[in-house]
Amino acid sequence: MENLKATTNINTVNLTNTVGIGIQDFSELRENHKFYIDKTSFIKEWWENGDSVTLITRPRRFGKTLNMSMVEEFFSVDYAGRGDLFEGLSIWEEEKFRKLQGTYPVISLSFARVKDTDYESTAYHIRELLMKEYEKYCFLMDSDVLSDVEKAYYQRMREDMKTLDVSMSLHNLSDFISRYYGKKVIILLDEYDTPMQEAYVHGFWDEMVAFIRSLFNSTFKTNPYMGWAIMTGITRVSKESVFSDLNNLKVVTTTSDEYATSFGFTEEEVFAALDAGGLGEEKQKVKEWYDGFVFGEHRDIYNPWSILNFLDTGKYQTYWANTSSNSLVGKLIRRGDRQVKLTFEQLLQGKTIKCPIDEQIVYNQLDENEAAIWSLLVASGYLKVISYEDLLLVGDAEPLYELTFTNYEVRRMFYSMVRGWFARAGADYNDFVKALLIGDLDSMNEYMNEVALKIFSYFDTGSNPSKVQPERFYHGFVLGLLVDLKGRYHMTSNRESGFGRYDIMLEPVKPEQDDAIIIEFKVFHPKKEQSMEETIAAALNQIEKKQYEADLIAKGIPKDKIRKYGFAFEGKNVLIGV
Repeated sequence: MENLKATTNINTVNLTNTVGIGIQDFSELRENHKFYIDKTSFIKEWWENGDSVTLITRPRRFGKTLNMSMVEEFFSVDYAGRGDLFEGLSIWEEEKFRKLQGTYPVISLSFARVKDTDYESTAYHIRELLMKEYEKYCFLMDSDVLSDVEKAYYQRMREDMKTLDVSMSLHNLSDFISRYYGKKVIILLDEYDTPMQEAYVHGFWDEMVAFIRSLFNSTFKTNPYMGWAIMTGITRVSKESVFSDLNNLKVVTTTSDEYATSFGFTEEEVFAALDAGGLGEEKQKVKEWYDGFVFGEHRDIYNPWSILNFLDTGKYQTYWANTSSNSLVGKLIRRGDRQVKLTFEQLLQGKTIKCPIDEQIVYNQLDENEAAIWSLLVASGYLKVISYEDLLLVGDAEPLYELTFTNYEVRRMFYSMVRGWFARAGADYNDFVKALLIGDLDSMNEYMNEVALKIFSYFDTGSNPSKVQPERFYHGFVLGLLVDLKGRYHMTSNRESGFGRYDIMLEPVKPEQDDAIIIEFKVFHPKKEQSMEETIAAALNQIEKKQYEADLIAKGIPKDKIRKYGFAFEGKNVLIGV
């Protein structure tokens, strides 16, 4: 792609030279004259707001780390005299801010890479980060600022430091630095919630909460040596978890108007960049793929990672959605109960859902509270709010939010995720789908049992895994059909109540080419049926009794072009009949 040259003076847009992928250090980006959209107005807005501790939540890859680097290099005494990094940007237009550059001591840490799978390793890596921050200011040991006792404490700041020393580490370092420079310290903590998410996924939540809470309390609340602080993350972890003692915390979430355009690209900025890069004719398709994020009252916000990669390659791909394993998102939906998968099915079909949203994520409720799952997906950027319905006027306790996938890129990511669920079944799953399409009942039975045997437990991973109920498996299986047959069939499901029952209707896009298919799932109940064959008969009887074929016939599909199957489940055993 040709170099991007500055061709517009649109507000905060500053286009320079080539795109730099993955550069999160502000000075590196500026010194190498890489493409940059000016977000230095964030410095002015944050400084003038004057909040003691600011927590800003944004989805992954939304420029949080780059902005934190920008703030550090603007204020830090380590960058005194580096006004050249900010020349030509909006923050450099006012003399009072030019005088602030390089005048404050800054403590800057990031938990972005603390992604361990056990408590001991996580705590070790956090201690290691703290140790390195102490090493950065090791010159204090040669000054007259520290007493002999304090120097002895300083020397204890190693990877094996005691938990009590960890708790007070940033508080004490702020004291030492503040005395040395004669100014209060600015503290920056990027991706504060990464170890919290890993703790939830890997089962050491309670230990991690206690560890983080004590560190945060001494650092951000009872710290007279701290002047201001910024924390960033993806989620707002519930106050009861880690922020219970912080009464000086200003929380800025995706529903807040503060800093709404400081993270992510506005449509105006994206379209200007496309024009500058000779890609102006792609605006509408780029909007379809990558638009959709909403921050406060600001709509049409784009994910920077996707836009940068598109500017670099000119190709449409799921850049942002593929930047991590999405392990938490996949786990929540895969292990979710029947209702979670039914709701997710609506989203896969391009529909919207309505549910209450709580911006304070309570991780230990994610296994039990469906609304908590959708709240997390909103905070993480996978879902967007279409509308808001305040039901307080009609006596309902919780307002409802209408949600849908953020954009086409996200939808494609979830399609790939569902397909990935069946990857361990490999050819068996693909062969089952092929057998289903051609009506080969024997092969359907053979391959379906192989699929169930290989991945049954993969779906049945809730807090109380069942040995006999296949609900999680066959609801996941339905999602797989929905994704794999998209474009060839329109799939609808009957959601009437009934334990262990789920109906599928597959209406062919080209009736002259494919048969319609109706499927009824039923669990074998020894008290009701003597065999799985009887369960199949009950399933087929249900199809006839409910007249599921009526809608298909009304659409002109001949009765002899409608195939009906009963699926009987007993644990991991499946029997399919007609």
